[in-house]
Amino acid sequence: MNQPAGELILASASPRRADLLRELGYTFTIVPASVPEPDLTGTALSPAEQAEVSSFFKAAVVATQHPDAIVLGADTIAAAEGRVFGKAVDVDHAREILTALAGTTHEVITGVTLLSPHSPNRLITHAVTKVTMHTLSESEMTSYLDSEMWQGKAGAYGIQEHDDPFVARIDGSFSNVVGLPTELIERLFAAICPG
Repeated sequence: MNQPAGELILASASPRRADLLRELGYTFTIVPASVPEPDLTGTALSPAEQAEVSSFFKAAVVATQHPDAIVLGADTIAAAEGRVFGKAVDVDHAREILTALAGTTHEVITGVTLLSPHSPNRLITHAVTKVTMHTLSESEMTSYLDSEMWQGKAGAYGIQEHDDPFVARIDGSFSNVVGLPTELIERLFAAICPG
């Protein structure tokens, strides 16, 4: 682990991201971005670019308020067949997303931005994990939606939950699907904390 010198801020309200960063052993403060992130729907950006732009936006908003801190921003989306899926806004939206993803293999992409007052002062990248989903019966779908496990999660499902009925297989970083690719985070911190 390479704990950055000085204050480290996680620019995210996600408890899952905070838990993952704590599990890595980092000490940090949580300061979510104070303004809504831009709507990138309909832009010419690829899904990976959208995730990176959103992560940079979150980090940049917080960095303007804390210019001497190292700020980590992240944004996770699911992408399938040219469509991008973020968090569901309500149960009907969750059903729509889960129906679209059921029985498919899609990508979970987390854009990550690390802003630092030191050199290098801006690192922006992303991680991709492929997730294969089961198809659920109508009763299983209803039960899942009633559980509210879809709330606050990109793609409207939570792989970190025990026995998630949707996920059949993952290919890549598990923590990326949870919301923060820990392997990538360690490499980014190493880049700004050499030696």
